[in-house]
Amino acid sequence: MSLIAPFRAIVPTPAHAQAVAAPPYDVLSSAEARVRAAGNPLSFLHVSKPEIDLPEGIAGDDPAVYTKAGENMARLKAESAIGLTERAHLYVYRAETGDRRQTGIAGAAPVEAYRDGRIRRHELTRPAKVMDRARQIEAVQAHTGPVMLSHRDDPAVAKAIAAVAAGSPTLEAEVDGVRHSVWVADGDAGAALAEAVRGLDTLYVADGHHRSEAATRVGGTSFLVVAFPESEMRILDYNRVVSDLSGRSADEFLTALGADFSVASSDVPARPDRPGRFGLYLAGRWYRLARREAPAENGDPTAGLDAEILSRTVLSPLLGIEDVRNDPRIDFVGGSRGLDGLAARVDSGEMAAAFALHPVRLQQLFAVADAGRVMPPKSTWFEPKLADGLLSLPLDG
Repeated sequence: MSLIAPFRAIVPTPAHAQAVAAPPYDVLSSAEARVRAAGNPLSFLHVSKPEIDLPEGIAGDDPAVYTKAGENMARLKAESAIGLTERAHLYVYRAETGDRRQTGIAGAAPVEAYRDGRIRRHELTRPAKVMDRARQIEAVQAHTGPVMLSHRDDPAVAKAIAAVAAGSPTLEAEVDGVRHSVWVADGDAGAALAEAVRGLDTLYVADGHHRSEAATRVGGTSFLVVAFPESEMRILDYNRVVSDLSGRSADEFLTALGADFSVASSDVPARPDRPGRFGLYLAGRWYRLARREAPAENGDPTAGLDAEILSRTVLSPLLGIEDVRNDPRIDFVGGSRGLDGLAARVDSGEMAAAFALHPVRLQQLFAVADAGRVMPPKSTWFEPKLADGLLSLPLDG
């Protein structure tokens, strides 16, 4: 069984693609989504963030939210802004910014392949978030947010993708500075792509663990994915901020760090230049932290991850943060916000300290997933994100 199969897609008409396309549901707050969708009744935010069409303050899991999602999906169809394709196809999907491009295959992935480990995860999921996505899928009767997957580079797949993308795309839209293009894989080029895809025996969830898990709860046989080759994907840093120093002063905290790290002040934002090094923003100054000893090689692919090292040497013993996933004293800041975004959280008085981490390498992600392990929470931030609304997979598709 192919891990990426053709499907009949719900797509916008080419004329409506720009109006429909929206950021992923989980990168905007409800307030931000209200602003973004204002004056644009075709924005897919009305489907993915339907609370924007209900009174402010409504709980995100209120039944009325999911009802509104279904109503808005039906409205977009009735207005012919989106519609179901006549035939099943694979698609080629490209996300392009000024400095980089990644091009992959969009299709329907079997839920069974996710269950049996041919599509491998590297993160745990939160039950409430999984339930939210499952209820959303059921309300609109479609998988509307593509799961981003990765695979090891394959020359046959790359050649087949290039052949499909040689012509003009069927759909194009720009979202937050990212150009999204979609090609229909049909004819001889489509057949060659389908044949090449059959050679992929393992895929890895990069971004979309909650959507993947939700697919196992809704009764369908497949879920919507876009799979990119490893060489074209980019992982940004995923950084940490903490609200207090567990009773220590700034000087006392720096002294305590000296047991495991060399600590040097920096006149510029301290972006780590390699694994095992960290930036620290504390009391208006940046510091560079370098691990004194490399972690012991014990066969555990998570042991050398910087997020794990930080938890083991700083967050747990010095700050008493044992449960990184649920402790309210810690928050996470994606690398797209830059080191200035980290410093701002501290300078505002909201947080006491910020830690900048070196990005995880994709090969580390593969190793963790292959070992059946999971990374610490919020270890990877993939850029660019995929758009919502350009491709959706009907639940019964």
